[in-house]
Amino acid sequence: MNGFQRNTRQRQVILEELQRAASHPTAVSLFELVRRRLPKTSLGTVYRNLELMVRMGAVQKLELHGEARFDGNVERHDHLRCVGCGRVDDLFGPPLDLSGGEANDLCGYNILGHRLEFFGLCPTCRRRRDSGEGNGAIAAPTEGS
Repeated sequence: MNGFQRNTRQRQVILEELQRAASHPTAVSLFELVRRRLPKTSLGTVYRNLELMVRMGAVQKLELHGEARFDGNVERHDHLRCVGCGRVDDLFGPPLDLSGGEANDLCGYNILGHRLEFFGLCPTCRRRRDSGEGNGAIAAPTEGS
């Protein structure tokens, strides 16, 4: 029996709420969802359980634009991030084949995996920009953003 099979009720609810959320929530946003079902849950409990589930491979942790977001979908996929509002969506496509041999050697690195993030404007922000709403201050992120 692995450690995750010995779930606490709180951990199970955290995972269920994360898997329902398509928004790739922050720990604080997820905490607000969990509190609706388990009002006595603390923010620290949510943080600790998320980090444990990341280590166990049950949850993905995304560092997007200097902010930790969490994904309950651990299937291999990439992400799209809106530079206007911060929305994050899943992107499923053909996986890069980095298995074995020369293809697994990139600039001297032995490739173990990858994460790919695309950034742009979501449909809502794009409509706002095109209609002249907002302040027009949407810019591509700089390196490290």
